[in-house]
Amino acid sequence: MVWQGCLRAAVRALVVTLIVLGSLPFILTKPHIGVYMWSWLGYMNPHRLAWATALPYAQIVAAVTLLAIIFTKEERKIPWTREAVLLLIFVLWMWFTTFFAQYQDVAWLKWDKVWKVQLFIFITLMFINTRERLQILVWVIVVSIGFFGVKGGIFTIRSGGTQLVLGPEGSFIATRGEIGTALNMVLPLMRYLQLTMTKWWAKYAFTGAMVLTVLAIVGTSSRGAFLGTLVVMAFLFIKSRGKFMMLIFIAATAYGAYTFAPPEWKERMHSIETYEQDASAMGRIEAWKYIIRVTADSPIVGGGFDITAGRTAAHSIYFQILGDHGYVGLALFLALGFMTWRTGSWVRKQAKKHTELQWAGDLAAMTQVGMAAYAVGGAFISQAYFDLIYHYMAIIVILKMLTMKYLLEHGMLRTELRGAFRGTRGAPGTGYAEKRKGD
Repeated sequence: MVWQGCLRAAVRALVVTLIVLGSLPFILTKPHIGVYMWSWLGYMNPHRLAWATALPYAQIVAAVTLLAIIFTKEERKIPWTREAVLLLIFVLWMWFTTFFAQYQDVAWLKWDKVWKVQLFIFITLMFINTRERLQILVWVIVVSIGFFGVKGGIFTIRSGGTQLVLGPEGSFIATRGEIGTALNMVLPLMRYLQLTMTKWWAKYAFTGAMVLTVLAIVGTSSRGAFLGTLVVMAFLFIKSRGKFMMLIFIAATAYGAYTFAPPEWKERMHSIETYEQDASAMGRIEAWKYIIRVTADSPIVGGGFDITAGRTAAHSIYFQILGDHGYVGLALFLALGFMTWRTGSWVRKQAKKHTELQWAGDLAAMTQVGMAAYAVGGAFISQAYFDLIYHYMAIIVILKMLTMKYLLEHGMLRTELRGAFRGTRGAPGTGYAEKRKGD
């Protein structure tokens, strides 16, 4: 009945409100809890699920977190690695190009959202500085987005794949392409958490969650998400430990998902080969051509945020950045991804030498797989400012600092690397590592 649905929504709204308000005293004393709450609100959007949109939950958490940063006794330093510096340059470039935007009102509204997201990425770098804190952040991300994977997988089974899986309305993951890409990105982190489990039932629980998430991706009927899943499965086999069991999982899941998928889904996926005959695919190509024409008039700074406003969506993270911030912005965006990937590979290399760092190697590898999912799936959606990819970059930077801390403490850094480590502003002495006498 209608009144029962309203009652359930009211109860959910009350629960969300109590959780958010109840977290505020803890955030005041421990700013890193603000990072967890911000991430939970941003990725799961519990207030939208509960119809509790009246209160500005994210703004409240952000304000209290910033207040906590002012009064905290923890060191407030960011590890200025090359990735962090390049991210700052990229953010400043986005701000700079906004002054030249063709649609000033729209562009500044978009900038207001983007800089707040990036602010919390830097706050993440500032306070998520131990293995334990990083592990909790990974759990928050997996539970927040994985919720839609499990829920969407069950929904797909119940509907026989005839109804679309969508994300919360008004969120970063609202459309089928967006939720599909987000689920692809979180699949590898599910695998990472599975590798950390010691109980057999927990390992099987994650296996079930991963299978349901793949079914949820099928339920989106997104061709970009489908291509992303193929990439994720390939990289999971290449980069994950336990390759034989992973191969069995991939084969069984792929066979089951394809067998379960309705004929309409298979027909839509096969249309990738005949994109010239598909209106949606050709619409994307026309949008990309339009962005190239617009950028030709302003190749350095582009047209500013939402250059395609009122016409069409960019339908690609690469063309979105190109149109919004020009070729310089695109170069910074690509360089940021490339450098982060290289750093992740360095962490994995060190982890192979030291068993104590195996967890870091596993997390770096799975984060790289998530980045690969974004790189492929993002080629077909307008998700260039989705905070999850920037959180993944932050995770790699944090892993780098924790790995260097371990090597420094055990005297395993070469002399030149020690100097470079000391020269990395914000570390040591940030909670990642402490200065040693004689260094």
